[in-house]
Amino acid sequence: MSEHAIEFLRGWIGEKVHCQHEPIKIDKHAETLAKECCAKAAEAGILLEDIQEEVGDIQELIASRLAEVVEESGGEAKPSE
Repeated sequence: MSEHAIEFLRGWIGEKVHCQHEPIKIDKHAETLAKECCAKAAEAGILLEDIQEEVGDIQELIASRLAEVVEESGGEAKPSE
């Protein structure tokens, strides 16, 4: 994975994946954010394959990070429906 792709992903997750003030459905929110991340990466000229080569499934990565943020903040996640 290129250094540019790594920096993009780190920056994007740092900017977009944060504590919500209301309970969230992690899986659904992760799906939405993963689609947005893929679109922004494409705009930046970064291939999805380059990102997936390093981190695997972007949605799973984002869901994991969301769960960590919710836990760290003492927030609440809704069960997926």
